[in-house]
Amino acid sequence: MTRSSLRPVADGFQERLDEVRSRIAAASRDPASVRVVAVTKGFGVEAARLALAAGLTELGENYADELVVKAGQLAGDGAGRPAGDGAGQPVWHFLGSVQRNKVARLAPLVSWWQGVRRLEEGRAIARRHPGSSVLVQVDVAGLPGRGGCPPDEVPELVAALRDEDLAVSGLMAVGPPGPPAASRAGFALVSSLADTLALPVRSMGMSDDLEVALAEGSTMVRVGRALFGERAPVTG
Repeated sequence: MTRSSLRPVADGFQERLDEVRSRIAAASRDPASVRVVAVTKGFGVEAARLALAAGLTELGENYADELVVKAGQLAGDGAGRPAGDGAGQPVWHFLGSVQRNKVARLAPLVSWWQGVRRLEEGRAIARRHPGSSVLVQVDVAGLPGRGGCPPDEVPELVAALRDEDLAVSGLMAVGPPGPPAASRAGFALVSSLADTLALPVRSMGMSDDLEVALAEGSTMVRVGRALFGERAPVTG
């Protein structure tokens, strides 16, 4: 499977970044506190370089192989491995399903594991990198294949992950397909759960529904297309 090439992602990047920032400013009660994860899935390493140059140090990837390759390429640029929030240093967020056989490759690189859905996934992360920051993915869509922990099981999973020497920093959700307004109830539920569990991070909202997510209390948005344009179609 390969991706056919589209125009370089640099074309119009600054305008798209300005638009994303304007959308956040208009939708959030505290825009300065909103963290933007630049999702480089499906784009080349040039997207990661653009993000870093613009001060977007938090990078998101859904696929283990893409993350490992891009991290290596950035290290070759002198960007170094993701050791924290230093300017210009990539802070990798793994957004995909946690496959236990790939954790060993990812553990030295990933700072944030978004989308932890089961205790077994957390245990695999803890074995390779105790103290890792994780977000529990909440199933707000209730659709087959969407993944996530059922809302009523989230408190138990959070407690169990903490017992595995993991830093459970918050909750994460992917809105259901359809119009952005369809995500509102689910995002409100995630914020309520996070409040109850005293979890500060709520990773909700992507390119299409970030306004709804911010209105419902998101502190972190995951943005790909809105920053880099349309992804190339998969061919082959």
